Amino acid sequence: MSKPPFLSSGAALGLALGLAFSACGGAHAAILDIAAGASLQAAVRAAAPGDTLRLAAGDYPGNVVIDKPLTLEGPPDHSAIITGERQGRTLWVQAPDVTLRHLTIRHSGLSLPDMDAGVFLDKTAARAHIAHNRIVDNSVGVYLWGSPDALVEHNRIIGNTGLRVNERGNGVTVWNAPGSTVSDNHISEGRDGIFSNNSRENVFRNNRFDHLRYAVHYMYTNDSEVSDNLSLGNEIGYAIMFSRRLKVRGNLAVNSTHQGLMLNATDDSQVQGNVVVNAEKCVFIYNANLNEIADNRFQHCGIGVHYTGSEGNRIHGNAFVANRNQVKYVGTRFLEWSDQQRGNYWSDAAAFDLDGDGIGDTAYRPNGLIDQVIWRAPNARLLLNSPAVTIVRWAQSQFPAILPGGVIDSAPLMAAPDTPTWTRYEALP
Repeated sequence: MSKPPFLSSGAALGLALGLAFSACGGAHAAILDIAAGASLQAAVRAAAPGDTLRLAAGDYPGNVVIDKPLTLEGPPDHSAIITGERQGRTLWVQAPDVTLRHLTIRHSGLSLPDMDAGVFLDKTAARAHIAHNRIVDNSVGVYLWGSPDALVEHNRIIGNTGLRVNERGNGVTVWNAPGSTVSDNHISEGRDGIFSNNSRENVFRNNRFDHLRYAVHYMYTNDSEVSDNLSLGNEIGYAIMFSRRLKVRGNLAVNSTHQGLMLNATDDSQVQGNVVVNAEKCVFIYNANLNEIADNRFQHCGIGVHYTGSEGNRIHGNAFVANRNQVKYVGTRFLEWSDQQRGNYWSDAAAFDLDGDGIGDTAYRPNGLIDQVIWRAPNARLLLNSPAVTIVRWAQSQFPAILPGGVIDSAPLMAAPDTPTWTRYEALP
């Protein structure tokens, strides 16, 4: 019998048909050893549903369509390298229950409108498992295009550094992929680390992001979780927008150019235990309503929190530490930032605790009339040390009724609460 066409001429004679079959639960669940340089597309055609294609170290041509449940795996050192044609999708998964692991996947096309990607999971690719791969120099690294219950984990995803940031694709793009999880990946050098749009019931957990525009860019994705991620040196850490009923917990954003955390039209969500250090704004809360924002730490930012157009939020247990301006709020309403006699910690609060209950004896007001003037007319900063400004500040402290509205913390904390996320920050090299 002649050798199947997807094997290279250098395949070992002992493979007989070019495939070494080993029992794996029946005739339709075999392990097929594939020689370097072989045609993966021909191997996929010849395989039965449920088979495992075990790739030897070496190079393989890409732009492969996987249209049946299969496993493609390489050596643990990622030395099986699948290279695309610089057009289209290097691996296009069209069947359910496909697993890709221990592969290097590279050189997709670079067309964003055509949804080029290193790995493209189609709507029919339910329960795909993309794990322990090196996905490098593609447009989008992994594209979940309507694929439900996918798991993308433990991958190293690096974008195309020859393009400008706005020309690059995302590390992972999620569109309408309910039940999917993206976890434990290291993503860098793309546009956004994870971009999610029009999805639900997703989990983005324990990923590391660096050299990106946004670590997580999150739109119209409800009933989901963003937790325990690390953003290092990106423009924005976590841009959470137009979504409801989220759990945003335990994330860390360090050295963000603009904002560590942004909540824009984010409602009915829990934002807890996050840490932002060194950003233009630690957190920007805009038109975000009915959230619980608790036990976070915002430190060494130009503005601790910029708060505008938002209603019904419970804000308590947070630590605002050494920010140049703790709060930017330009409005005439009074906002109470404490809950059940527990407020927030303010590093610049000159408070006393005579009864020793850990709560300051007087309310803390992070902004006043002068702050309002400066936000509206920045040039007024030139007058900050003038006698007139000193008199106005004294008058406000003696006669609170003349305050123009603003944030009030009636139960300020005397010490900053510890969080596991802060411990993670202190452990960073």
